[in-house]
Amino acid sequence: MANTTPQRIKTIGEYHRMLGLPKPEHPLISIINFGYAEHAQGNHSINIIFDVYAIVLKRMKGIRYKYGQRPYDFEDGGALFFMSPNQVLQFEIIEQEIPEKPSGWILLIHPDFIWNTSLAKNIKQYEFFDYSVNEALFLSEKEEQTLNTVIENIRQEYHSNIDKFSKQIIISHVEALLNYSERFYHRQFITREKANHQVLECLESLLTDYFSSDDLLSKGLPTVKYVAEKLNISPSYLGSLLRTLTGQNTQQHIHDKLIEKAKEKLSTTDLSVSEIAYELGFEHPQSFSKLFKTKTNISPIKFRQSFN
Repeated sequence: MANTTPQRIKTIGEYHRMLGLPKPEHPLISIINFGYAEHAQGNHSINIIFDVYAIVLKRMKGIRYKYGQRPYDFEDGGALFFMSPNQVLQFEIIEQEIPEKPSGWILLIHPDFIWNTSLAKNIKQYEFFDYSVNEALFLSEKEEQTLNTVIENIRQEYHSNIDKFSKQIIISHVEALLNYSERFYHRQFITREKANHQVLECLESLLTDYFSSDDLLSKGLPTVKYVAEKLNISPSYLGSLLRTLTGQNTQQHIHDKLIEKAKEKLSTTDLSVSEIAYELGFEHPQSFSKLFKTKTNISPIKFRQSFN
């Protein structure tokens, strides 16, 4: 039976109770082994909103996930994904498709645990907290072993007697986990070459069509959000992918296409710079001229004069 009303998990203790687990040893951080948790029987669906950070490595057939509005099916095994507070995760369990108990782990971190630490200041720099679950990190066996070692270090530390060093040691392990994940994501952008080049090809086609249509005049420059939605990936994932493969972010790609179109109009039409700026979606010609000079080191007028 589907339950479309999101269930908000405010504390780590609440999530332990939901899974039928004992009270967490630490109220603000916990590692849950999915093999020990209770799981709903029969067809079942639930929406969860966490008020905590969650890093999940999950291996289980028969469970479909929706993160935001995008579905993902871990049919080929496990993958790592990340959630920030206030993001929605939907579980859909199809009983007849579950051949075995799930495995993997979830690391839950309450924001209060990292308050006033280096991690609190830097955690937003890890863009994969804004990725969708269908942009999960697919780990090699060696990479998974590396992360499992870090997770075990965290588990041992908070299972030990808590002293004045415990928190910072745990924070350091969490930072190591995130840094490894960032490294592995960059590896994934490079090694999944075919899929990623297809994204680049789709981006190029999308921008070409947009700049050749009336959308530019009626809607203005395409935004990063618009482009990402058309490509069915999150803005942060698209930006990370492009920076890794091309050294430029999405906005820079949009501007490059804009300059390409501007050069075409400057060299093949008699339109004034102001008219070209308007056709390219700029309200103020000065903004267009400034961007053009920033990207080409020459003003639109001087560029045009070079053809005379």
